[in-house]
Amino acid sequence: MRLRDMQAAASIALMLLSVCTQPALGLELAQQAGSGTQVPQTDTTVPGHQTSPTTPVAAQPVQNDTTGQQGLPQAPAPKLTEPLFLRDTQIDYTKPKSHLWNPIAPYTAINVPLLQLGNTPKLDSLLQDGKIYLSLADAITLALENNYDIAIARINLDIADTDLLRARAGSTLRGVSTGLVTNTLGGTTTTITSGGGPGATSAGAGGSSTGVGGLVLSTNGGGPVPENLDPVLTGQLEYEAQQAPQLNTLFSGGQSELTTDTGTYNFNYAQGFLTGTQLTVGFNNTRVTTNNGFSNYSPALTTSFRATATQHLLQGFGTGVNGRFILQAKNDRRITDSAFRQQVLYTVNQVENIYWALVSAYEDEQAKERALGQSTQLTSDNRRQLEIGTLAPLDVVNSDSSVANDKQALIASKTNLEYQQLLMKQAIARNLNDPQLSNAPVIPTDRVSLERLPEEDTNQEDLVKQAYANNPQIEQAVLNMKNNEITIKAFKNGLLPTVDAYGFYGGSGLGGAQNPSAINFDSPSGTAPYPPGTFPSIGYGTVLKNTLNNNSPDRGGGVNMTVTLRNRTAQADQARSQMEYRQSQMRLQQLYTQIRIQVINQQYALTNDRAQVQAAQAARDFAAQSLDAEQKKYKLGASTTANVLQQGRNLANADNTLISDTAAYARDRAQLRQLLANTLDLYGISIEGAAHGVTGQAPVIPGLTAPKAPAPPKPISANPGAAPQ
Repeated sequence: MRLRDMQAAASIALMLLSVCTQPALGLELAQQAGSGTQVPQTDTTVPGHQTSPTTPVAAQPVQNDTTGQQGLPQAPAPKLTEPLFLRDTQIDYTKPKSHLWNPIAPYTAINVPLLQLGNTPKLDSLLQDGKIYLSLADAITLALENNYDIAIARINLDIADTDLLRARAGSTLRGVSTGLVTNTLGGTTTTITSGGGPGATSAGAGGSSTGVGGLVLSTNGGGPVPENLDPVLTGQLEYEAQQAPQLNTLFSGGQSELTTDTGTYNFNYAQGFLTGTQLTVGFNNTRVTTNNGFSNYSPALTTSFRATATQHLLQGFGTGVNGRFILQAKNDRRITDSAFRQQVLYTVNQVENIYWALVSAYEDEQAKERALGQSTQLTSDNRRQLEIGTLAPLDVVNSDSSVANDKQALIASKTNLEYQQLLMKQAIARNLNDPQLSNAPVIPTDRVSLERLPEEDTNQEDLVKQAYANNPQIEQAVLNMKNNEITIKAFKNGLLPTVDAYGFYGGSGLGGAQNPSAINFDSPSGTAPYPPGTFPSIGYGTVLKNTLNNNSPDRGGGVNMTVTLRNRTAQADQARSQMEYRQSQMRLQQLYTQIRIQVINQQYALTNDRAQVQAAQAARDFAAQSLDAEQKKYKLGASTTANVLQQGRNLANADNTLISDTAAYARDRAQLRQLLANTLDLYGISIEGAAHGVTGQAPVIPGLTAPKAPAPPKPISANPGAAPQ
């Protein structure tokens, strides 16, 4: 009690001393400032940062521009996800089936191969003695191979290719989802309750799907409809046999019933071009057999053709308007590649969070085991003392209650550990139906090192530059703005009237055999048929030749004009497209601001986390020493059961805090790498390998260490810096 009284008195004296000296110190500083005397500055620099939060900033040249305006900083251009078309598949969905070698191939279905639904062999290789010994590198490798979120996002790459195939045909785009797939469970746990920077910001889920961040994308793909670039061949083959009774035989050659057999063989070819040109070629054939006396030929052969070229002169003119979907489809494919990289970054970060949650649950279960062992041993000792009459029964009841509480805590910790193991399995496996796999416990073999990261000591502006250049959200936003610019040009063209110039050329031919029922009105009777040979027979070859040899030409040209008076719809759409572009510009600036704050906040988080871990480690060492000292006093009869139990609870709480703070540090470290988008480069993960589902070499993750048991209490030394003897 004397020592405690002395400590209390010293604390009160120090407090009074500080109260008394602070006004004088403030007055002295003010006098020095007024007299021009340089005041020595106290070093309040936060490790890893440049200055104290209260130190005035010095004038500096602007370095990071996100606005493009003169006098403001310039942001580095986003680094595009390379290579374009991340993976080549067995089927190139950007190219159509060819008529070559198989004329009917374009009209047959494309069978998309069934994806693997089983686990990769690596997972089985980690199963030893009924346990899965899992390192963080193994967990990330298995996630790249088996995780369903990545597998679903991987298919988006092929879906984007089908849009490019449609665009090359002149068709509108169907679009592709580029938002994150977040169906994997886990990443948070009750055993990690600390961490994070002072702002508590987090990385946005992001993506460029419709409506993200309040953006309106309704005009995307609008404007004049491009020409159909795929040639279209149409044909009509028809035979008609008609018998029609006649009301008046005057016009039927004296026939009371006309019999007409008609064969129709018509063909039409149409194709559009990127210049806004439409070419149409029609070729028509008819063969008519009739008993009408007014027809000179039966059967009569009639052929004709017409080639028409139409060119848009205003609306729909040029390759820019008609080929815009191809450019947008390529941009969309780049966006999809970037979104896949973002998906890999997100999933790898989530797997790391799940792994550290598993580590914290595993260590929490071990700590609960130790606590139960200590309380059980104390209860056993108390019962022996009770038997010999040297201990009160109430002390035994107290220790029994502590054992019950520790058992309950251990049960809760075990169930949490089993659940975290299950979460880890569903993140790295596709099939959990194997009983041996689903029941095998997962043993994490890596722990986080507290060595400082290079990012912690990097200038904040340099970190922000890295994030600006690497972050896929910015890359996608810039590419989306390019699509918006294409849409704006399309709607500007849509304001123009429709003026189409066209020209055509054609010909026709006639032939056949003389109609035996043809009536010669110049005959004496006026109803006698023509003598045979009056009309020479003309075969189909001659008819076709006469059609094509300019024997009976049909040519001409003209201009079609359509002018929409007031043009309100086009004006509204054109203005709307620019408004959506302005929204995209504002969203990009907001992204720059958000990412800047998130990166800086995450750098603060690592500084805070390390300080928390160091404080938690010191508190844990103190609790272990206190428990050890209390146990020794108890054995000598100088302490009580209640004191020993209290020190045991203090140690258990200190263990929980240390486990939670260490895991929070590991989680925030991974979060900073995700924000900087350098996880793949830092770990040696190939984005192409991830796109194919083949990892190659295992990731190399820096800053890890092997697990180690808690150190025994250190002897208390008068000199904390001296090594214990």
